[in-house]
Amino acid sequence: MPERAVVITRPRAQADSLARAIASLGRRAVVLPLLEIAPLDDSSALQAALARLPSYALVAFVSPNAVDAAFAHLDAWPAGVPVGVVGEGSRLALARHGVTPANTTIHCPPDPANSDSEHLLASLDLAALRGKRVLIVRGESGRELMADTLRAAGALVETVAAYRRSVPRLDAALAAQLAVLLAQPNDWIITSSEALRGLASLVRELDPVDGPARLRAQHLIVPHTRIAETARALACNRITLTGSGDARLLAAIQSQE
Repeated sequence: MPERAVVITRPRAQADSLARAIASLGRRAVVLPLLEIAPLDDSSALQAALARLPSYALVAFVSPNAVDAAFAHLDAWPAGVPVGVVGEGSRLALARHGVTPANTTIHCPPDPANSDSEHLLASLDLAALRGKRVLIVRGESGRELMADTLRAAGALVETVAAYRRSVPRLDAALAAQLAVLLAQPNDWIITSSEALRGLASLVRELDPVDGPARLRAQHLIVPHTRIAETARALACNRITLTGSGDARLLAAIQSQE
């Protein structure tokens, strides 16, 4: 039987550093991106919004991909424009681009186990945003909770797409890789509910009869309570909830040894 693997399902651009860290722990890391991230065919709306950054009272990024996609069009972050992010990954993405609490106000959920839009909103002074402009940078689709809540509080909200994401197609290579990984229990790092739903769909397509049961036999390591809830809705109950950030993911992997 092959060595138990740690399967990293993040988009490839965000997976390699975690794979190296897992390998340094003596574990076998397998990178299996379950979301493909691509630039927009037309980024004119994104660039126009970024040109207006000094006019916003808050700019919220929904993911590290949103941060990186925006900074592909930015040389520097304008002074005095606060930022909102939903988790540690986005904070680190900002830091890579030179945006830190030392030079910018960064709003983030205080509890790493609840790094999501709801808890970012709870950390904001919504009354202070009434009548002020807020920009949300996101993928082409996503949850409307943040925008709807801010609008209900009286903020003037704009949303702009920065990238496109999609679940990969089940081609022969992916089918073969999935079949091997599902043949025995492994540890799967799942950092997105959308990716988990995509995995469940791919597994059903690969093996409608036995695939779902084999997925339920896998151990899922997730950073957010909402992903854990998605897993339970799919009848997956072997779940470790870590909280946001690679350090917590790595600690959970070490605890499986």
